[in-house]
Amino acid sequence: MTILVAYVARPEGKAALDKGIEIATRRNEPLVVVNAGPGGRDDASVVDGYEGERVAERLATLSVPAEFKHFVRGKSAVEEIDELVHQLQVSVLVIGLRRRSAVGKLLLGSTAQEILMTVSCPVLAVKAD
Repeated sequence: MTILVAYVARPEGKAALDKGIEIATRRNEPLVVVNAGPGGRDDASVVDGYEGERVAERLATLSVPAEFKHFVRGKSAVEEIDELVHQLQVSVLVIGLRRRSAVGKLLLGSTAQEILMTVSCPVLAVKAD
């Protein structure tokens, strides 16, 4: 079994990473951290090389096998995460949530909601402090 974390370089992504590390370490399960998005100038969810290196360096210090995957292949983050859920034996997917207004949810949609409705594994949603 594998713990999967959906990571973005925002407080809610860092909270998800912290919780994923905690769970993987406690359960002694491998950890995969993924950052994905279609790419392009307007895709704020995709991390830059420096941020990806920082995450990979942190994962290298863990007592469990851990890796960072970064996908910018024209697919949505939800598509990439769903593919990983099917490829890996994911015991839990950890995602971060941020507070949004009702209008914001209506106009922009919610990646977290789409993940919850799409993936076939349990999902743990965490909020940033």
